[in-house]
This record gives sequence, C-alpha cells and structure tokens, in this order.
Amino acid sequence: MKTYRVGNREVDSVELKCLLVSRGVKVDKEVYRRYAGQYRLHVSPLACDCMLLSDGTIVQLTDMAFHLRYLTGALSWSNLKLLKYASQLGTPFTIEILEDQPALLHNGAWVDFLSFPPATGFYAQKTASGIPFLGNAVLQGFDWASFQCLWPCEYAAAGAPCAFCFSGAEFEALAKKKKPLPAPLPARDMAEIVDYAVKHAGVSGVQVTGGSTFDGRKESEAIFGYLRAMEGLTGAEKLPCGILLYITPPEDQGLIDAYFALGAGKIACSLEVWDLARAEVITPGKMRHTGRRRHLEALEYIAGKYGPGKAFSNFIIGLEGIGTLREGAQYLAERGVLPSASVWMPMGRPVMGSMQAPDVEYYRRAKETLAGLYVKYGLEPAPCRGLNVCVERDIWRWATGQASAFQKIPL
Repeated sequence: MKTYRVGNREVDSVELKCLLVSRGVKVDKEVYRRYAGQYRLHVSPLACDCMLLSDGTIVQLTDMAFHLRYLTGALSWSNLKLLKYASQLGTPFTIEILEDQPALLHNGAWVDFLSFPPATGFYAQKTASGIPFLGNAVLQGFDWASFQCLWPCEYAAAGAPCAFCFSGAEFEALAKKKKPLPAPLPARDMAEIVDYAVKHAGVSGVQVTGGSTFDGRKESEAIFGYLRAMEGLTGAEKLPCGILLYITPPEDQGLIDAYFALGAGKIACSLEVWDLARAEVITPGKMRHTGRRRHLEALEYIAGKYGPGKAFSNFIIGLEGIGTLREGAQYLAERGVLPSASVWMPMGRPVMGSMQAPDVEYYRRAKETLAGLYVKYGLEPAPCRGLNVCVERDIWRWATGQASAFQKIPL
C-alpha cells in the first residue's frame, strides 16, 4: 500500500480512506463537467459515488456541498442548526483538476491523483414495475450492489433509531408525523436490480440490509423472498463475492440455517458499539428490544456451526474509544466472529452532541488492532476489491502485505 503526505503527517491508504470517509470532500465543478458523463460521478448523494486512490483503494466520495443541501431538506434542518455544527462539518480535502487529471488536495497541497469507476447507466434504470434504482440501491466500488434499507426499521419508527443512522432518522420523522412508512421493496424488483448490476455493472456481490424488526418471523419471510428471487435470476455462480446478509438476530436460530441454505455467504447481527454505556445512547432500539445477549448468541451460533468468518458484526469506527473497540473486537474474534469496520460519517447526523470525527492516530490504532485479529484468528473479510465506507478488506490487504486492490483506472 502507498503512503501519502497529509499536512505534516504520513498516512497509508487505509488511514487516508478513513480521513476522507469521515470528513468528505469539496469537488470543483470542472471535475463534474469533465468526467460525469463517462464515469460514475453524480451530483445526487443517493448515488453513493466513490473515488479510487492511485493504488486502487476504493473510497466513498461525499461532496459536502451537495450533501449539506440534501441534509437540510431530508431532515428539515434549519440553517441555524447547521451553523451549530459548521466548525465540525468543514473539510480540508478538495478534488480539483491538476496537471490535466483529477487530484486530491489537503488544504491546497497535492496528496494523490485519483480516478473514478466507469459509468454504467445503473442509476437511470427502473424496474419493470416502474421502481427507480436510484434511492433503492447503490453501487459500491466495482463489485457490490448494496440495498441499504429493504424494509423499514421498526425500532426507529418506535422512537429508538440508532443515532448515526440517516435512514432511521427518516423513519422516526415519518412516524412522528403519523405518515406511513415506505413499503418494503418487492422481491422481484430487488432481483431485477441485482440482475442488471451483474450483467451491466460488473457486480459480483450483494449486500442485503433492512431495518431492525420486532417480529423475526415477519422479517424472515421478507429475507426468504429476496434470497429466492436472486437465486432465480442470477444464480449463485454469478456472485463470486457472495451475499452479505444483515439481519435482526432471531429467537429461532433455525432461520439462520435457512438463510445459509438459500445462498447467504456471511451473516451479520451488528452491534455497532461495544461500550455498553454508549450503546444505550447510540443504539437504544437494539439494546432495549433485542439486547446484546441475543446478538452474541446468534453470532456465536453462526461461527460455531458454519466456521470462522461466516458471522460478522459491524463496528462503527469513531463512535467509541479505542479501548472498548479493541475489547469488543477481541471478544468476537476469539469466537470466530469477524469484527468488520464501517467508518463513522459524522456529516449524516450528530451523535451524542458531536459531529467531530477522530484524528488519524485513532484510525491507525483501529487498523492495527483489527489487522492483528484478522491474521491471528484467520478471519478474512468478504472478498473482492472493497466497499466505499467499510475498511475491513483494506485492512486485510494491509495486514497480509497485498500491495493494492487493483490497477488505477485510466482517465
């Protein structure tokens, strides 16, 4: 992996990715004018753009100018509320044209030259029933189609969303206004989106995610529908990166067996935060309605029956101190559960009164902690080239000495 100069610090690709995901960038209009048609570079925050560092590391591209406008509209934030967090929402990173190519700058100083994935037409599509792809699914990097919320979060609608979750905030707001929650995406439409992504966007893995639910049986019926629909349209052989399935841990663990039988490759029952005091504040619905014990029982059941790395739990890197993060990651890894790592994006919602991201030293220690656990316990994250916000695959490459994700895409 490469190293870069950011201010007075030298950072590697994992650390630079964490800084960029957590702080966003400002993109010069000339970059859009020159590259938006030929590459995946959109003005809509719903498109989940990404950029590639020169060693191929895939990084979420959040253009703060567009994102803040979307934030004020979606969450009805006033300019006064934005002003409260203005000092925490600023970013030192910009993307500009330099030497006739897109370049990443930090406070005006060159950091690296960038590239973007080629355009696919994905976000212009609709399913046969007229449901738009945009707003229902995203492409992450080169390998993944992700469905961020296939069914609504009942915990959020009941007034207990995860504090960092943008979708949860929307469900909570709808419920407070006594407006109906959006219907789950029909299985046939979901499978059509996957089919297009496989055939026309080179996708080879799928993230299936929904909201937390009170009724495990009801959730299982939705998941069964999605897995069966994908099997019918794409076939498991067309998804070599596999299906990452995020679920509410069910009381009936036989449902987990059924998910694996229908093609799930790895299953997450995500804790997000290990520090119990913080978890009560940050993930109140999970703590109140599901409880930590049921999460751990489900994760240990999966790892015990299906092997190391088949169960994983997401940690939102940046929401708690490095000590409790290390403690939680160690606890899971010892039991064959992969502690995965999603970088907190503070520009989504304030958590515990703050939108201040950690410094690079925090990310360095998190990287070193997880790398050591992955190698020691043989826990390999999902294969392929990487996700926009999650860094576990990048950490695995760093830990195992893989030089880069793949070659830079020429512009």
